[in-house]
Formats: sequence, C-alpha cells, structure tokens
Amino acid sequence: MSKINFKYLKPFKNIYVLVLIVFVVWMLFFDAHSWLFHHELNSDINELEYQKEHYRNEMAKDNKAIKELSTDEGIERTARETYYMKKSNEDIFIIEYEDSIPKHKKDE
Repeated sequence: MSKINFKYLKPFKNIYVLVLIVFVVWMLFFDAHSWLFHHELNSDINELEYQKEHYRNEMAKDNKAIKELSTDEGIERTARETYYMKKSNEDIFIIEYEDSIPKHKKDE
C-alpha cells in the first residue's frame, strides 16, 4: 500500500515540479496580475461598455428631442400634448377610455 502512495508522489519530489506548481498557484490567485483580478476587470469593462451604449442611445433620443423642440411647431405640439396648453379661443376635451380609468372598490 505504501508503494502506491510513493508512486503518485514521485513527480513531486522533483524541485522543478514543486517550483512550477507554486509559481502557477501564485500567479493564478495571489499575484497583482492574477487571473481573478483580470476576471473582475473584464466584468467591469463589460458593464462599462453596456453603460456607454445605453448613454449613447439616451443622447441620441435627447438630440432628437432638442431638434424637435427647436421649431415653433414642435414646441406647440409638445405644449399641447404634454401640458394640455391651449390657445385663448380653444376648448380642450380629454377623452378617457373605460380601461384607462382606475377602478374603485365598492366598500369605499
């Protein structure tokens, strides 16, 4: 039984193998340039790339809104649709559909 154990431990008696194993473990887990550290950095880079794309899309939407609001017709349409503003000789009728009205409980 003891010969079986020595058979598997024989490569670990070589100093070069031991140094190589220690070096690999050190580089993978403990060094400043370890695999774990690079994995964290790569995940941060991916998150930042996603945020960068999101903010570019938001900037495109904002530029479109600015371009629309730079004309008098755009300002008037936004004021009428969003803020329900009107001219002095107009009446505004807000139409609510049955499915858009919140339902109340009977016991209230």
